[in-house]
Amino acid sequence: MFAYELQQARHADLLREADAQRLANLARAARKARRSLVRRSGGHASEGRVNTDHGRYTTAA
Repeated sequence: MFAYELQQARHADLLREADAQRLANLARAARKARRSLVRRSGGHASEGRVNTDHGRYTTAA
């Protein structure tokens, strides 16, 4: 009977680990999709726009 209880506990542990791995994979896929969407849309949500005002300073003599 003890071996059966150990097997049941191990089975439950494996199911929890599989669920945690599945959730981690979903989160990873969601982050990847969000990065891909930001790149395609040209959005600058996280880093902001770059200042391209090159005429601000004159060249040194």
